Amino acid sequence: MITIQEAKTKNELIEFIKFPFSLYKDNPYWVPPIIADELETFDKTKNPAFNSAEANFYIALKDNQIVGRIATIINWDEVNHQQKKKVRFGWFDVIDDIEVTKALLEKVYELGKKNNLEYVEGPMGFSNLDKVGVLTEGFDELGTMITWYNHPYYKTHFEKLGYVTEKEYVENKFPFANAKPEFFEKINELVKKRYQLKPINFKSTKAVMPYVDKMFDLFNESYANLSSFVAISDVQKEYFKQKYISFINPEYIKYVEDKDGNLVAFAIVMPSFSKALQKANGKLFPFGFLHLLNARRNSKDVVFYLIGVHPDYQNKGVTAIIFNEYHKTFTKRGIENCFRTPELADNLAIQLLWKNFNPVVHCRRKTFRKEL
Repeated sequence: MITIQEAKTKNELIEFIKFPFSLYKDNPYWVPPIIADELETFDKTKNPAFNSAEANFYIALKDNQIVGRIATIINWDEVNHQQKKKVRFGWFDVIDDIEVTKALLEKVYELGKKNNLEYVEGPMGFSNLDKVGVLTEGFDELGTMITWYNHPYYKTHFEKLGYVTEKEYVENKFPFANAKPEFFEKINELVKKRYQLKPINFKSTKAVMPYVDKMFDLFNESYANLSSFVAISDVQKEYFKQKYISFINPEYIKYVEDKDGNLVAFAIVMPSFSKALQKANGKLFPFGFLHLLNARRNSKDVVFYLIGVHPDYQNKGVTAIIFNEYHKTFTKRGIENCFRTPELADNLAIQLLWKNFNPVVHCRRKTFRKEL
């Protein structure tokens, strides 16, 4: 018999967080989260996402063993401002038993119907900066700290339960050796001169911080036209600033300004923490923090996390400035491989940015939809 229980207390949420640790035990491609970090994400008093969203967390039990988990989510900004009558689900993991999947999804339907919503979509988090999608290709590729990993049968479960593809995402990679300077050096100089632009590089996190609010404003402007986009609020900006910016190598953050000091483009790259997180196995102490610090300093793989260009400067070659600056930084650091986070498969503009680097798609993922 399958029973569903809500995880409310700290200990119950820790059980919720730890379930994938057993589900993917000894899987060489799964990248575990930091347990304390996940707890903070689920804490209504700490995560500002709860200012405009609600969420519940459930575990499935069979024979007194946890066999699945799911978070049910409503992003009220999305519902009220964008008129998308959608209930989300995320942090979904399950054994290969479709009855368990079905029982967990019933909690999503309950929340949606209670609030007169029209359809379900998932897996996805609270916002565009959260993880997204079920992995459908690339099961033998190492995950990242900003993607979910899952077994191949997840997709089968959804399809058997009447779900259809809502959005498809692709993940690309390329060796840094493919980033030939001749593709962007000349354009870099032309664009800087024509539009009176200049790159801004950083040597310290302290120097980055005064620019971060501008960066998030530009992020909202850059991505506003994407179908899945929900803007980042001022409170969320402050939260992400304190939680993440200080953890990123300052030389991996690049900005481009115009002659009046307005931010027109930005990019954030992170060293790959995947192997370090596997060694940490969910814990910062006593040694997990050291593994992450070592990766921050010495990882030869990098992940392009965010890149944004003001709408007035899109399709004008501004990214050549960013690529030129990263080429200098990566050469100095001996970077070997570049990875890109999930991008919408129909976002042709972002894919064109990388065409000269000969990237290959190494993972695909989807969100699935079902009408209520």
